[in-house]
Amino acid sequence: MASNASIPQTGQQRERSAARAQEAEEKQQDQEQTAAPRGPLQTDRGVTTVEETVVAKIAGMAAREVPGVYDMGNAMRRAFSAVTDRIPNSQTNVTGGIGVEKGETQAAIDVTVVVEYGASVVEVGNAIRRNVIEQVEKATGLEVIEVNVNVVDVHLPDEDDEQSGGEKRSSDLR
Repeated sequence: MASNASIPQTGQQRERSAARAQEAEEKQQDQEQTAAPRGPLQTDRGVTTVEETVVAKIAGMAAREVPGVYDMGNAMRRAFSAVTDRIPNSQTNVTGGIGVEKGETQAAIDVTVVVEYGASVVEVGNAIRRNVIEQVEKATGLEVIEVNVNVVDVHLPDEDDEQSGGEKRSSDLR
């Protein structure tokens, strides 16, 4: 006597069985995706979103905390900041020199800085990277996948003296 398992299935029966198995697998995958949070910002009770400007401000503050960082941003941004700093009651733009690309759970950050003369560019870059990653991940829950540091200038100690002295010399000329 043969059991039902040994009876060959028709092509139509095999197709129905395969379709049912695939539907069950897709349903299970959908349940796993909706049930499992993708990070600390996505929970089963709701989702928290963080705007790029928030990440940029945190990264800007973290980069400024690093010893050896004289200023942030390229020459154009620094010139604009010098003008706005002279306006009474104006706020410092902490996002200057920071670029952010953000997804749902990850962020990539670009930092543009001017380093003080005598500071190691390598050490300052690594310290910026460490501090930015630590502060952004702690504050936002986003995973920082990269921090690119672009050093655009070195501030020389006598540059400030030359600028103020240059103004005096030009007024002394006849």
